[in-house]
Amino acid sequence: MSEERSVAMIGVSVLAAVALVLSVGALIISASSGGQAAAPTGSPAPSTVAVELAEFSIAPKDIVVAPGGSLTVRNAGAIEHDLAVVGTNVATTLLRPGETETLSIGALAPGTYTVICTVPGHESGGMVGTLAVSGPAFGGTTDGMDHGGSVTEIDWEALDRAMEETILSFPAETAGLGNQPLEYELLADGTKRFALVAEIIDWEVEPGKFVEGWAYNGQIPGPLIKVDVGDKVEVVVTNNLPMGTDVHWHGIIVPNSQDGVAPLTQDLIMPGETFTYAFTTTEPAVGMYHPHHHGQMKLPNGMFGVMLVGDLELPLGMTVANRTVPRNLVVAQEIPMVLNDAGTIGLSLNGKSFPATEPIVANKGEWILMHYYNEGLTIHPMHLHGFPQLVVAKDGFPLLAPQWEDTVNVAPGERYSVLIKAEHAGVWAFHCHILTHAERKEGMFGMVTAFIVLDDE
Repeated sequence: MSEERSVAMIGVSVLAAVALVLSVGALIISASSGGQAAAPTGSPAPSTVAVELAEFSIAPKDIVVAPGGSLTVRNAGAIEHDLAVVGTNVATTLLRPGETETLSIGALAPGTYTVICTVPGHESGGMVGTLAVSGPAFGGTTDGMDHGGSVTEIDWEALDRAMEETILSFPAETAGLGNQPLEYELLADGTKRFALVAEIIDWEVEPGKFVEGWAYNGQIPGPLIKVDVGDKVEVVVTNNLPMGTDVHWHGIIVPNSQDGVAPLTQDLIMPGETFTYAFTTTEPAVGMYHPHHHGQMKLPNGMFGVMLVGDLELPLGMTVANRTVPRNLVVAQEIPMVLNDAGTIGLSLNGKSFPATEPIVANKGEWILMHYYNEGLTIHPMHLHGFPQLVVAKDGFPLLAPQWEDTVNVAPGERYSVLIKAEHAGVWAFHCHILTHAERKEGMFGMVTAFIVLDDE
């Protein structure tokens, strides 16, 4: 890659008083975990209620059931979920997609409780609701208005204050930074040898919140591997995890024996062991690397990294919807943005939750090449305020018909590459448009950052 297209991991200091503009998408009601008075009298509550779990919702959100009743809980989603009553031992098992379980609530006294999915990241993603155990019907609603039943008191000023405080604390400093370029050892035959260590670390995902992260080389995302087409590559993987592992080269064409799917293409790399992957790159790629063995646990907990091969072909000189990409375009920064939504890391951009996410800082008029990587469990519509994004490649393959979008929908496992021109000075919000992935009653969090355009005039 030329110097103009060097990979830039943004690490600049920005004035603390950064203002973002996002509208509050939902009014979130705080509910206690029990001991409240039962709802007022009215028509009898049902003895059995059907509850559906999905990404990322509990339906109905406000559950009403008679004392001694039960919930028929069905996982209507595409990934595993459970339903638990906070502060009690009343909970379903972890349900696979399509599974149903009857949950008895006979042990619960009349009152109002909070119910959640306990899978890490799912509660903050929206899987939270209330359970009213009462003989009469419960009329509480999430809009804070009285519709004939009890009304949960909402501290509107506290909601305003929390949103403002979290926004003004951006960008917050935390320990650890992912996506750092990985240096290689150049062997006598020209092979580029890289070293990865799989290990468990303490990772500060947001200010003051440390979680158990599963990482490569002590960082989340793991170090960025950048090579050229035709390079001979070796990656020496040392396993310091408590279980076996492997490394799959997602989107990179490699021989079958190097595909990293134990036990099909190799034996597991057991704790304390080392395994060397060796292959020659054959074509440009916007790829990633991660375990395949128990990936449902390791990836959400942080074991993912970016691998770029060669330079992406750009539509230079092309006019799309009355906007022309210059023939002499220079990419000022090439930025990977890895999306996650579950596990110990939870809703995050490049391993961090707002306000600890890194701002993207550019000078007015510069072009940015961004690669979205979805290593999470659900789709994410990534919305940039102020600028359209020219989608130029899908999974590393240049598109014959690039298109401008202000919201780019990225499904699990997908990579989208977009060109952005920093046309207008200011601080612009950049976030997942599933609003519960960006906002909660404690304020802004999760999959939010800022695109900051500096005006040198």
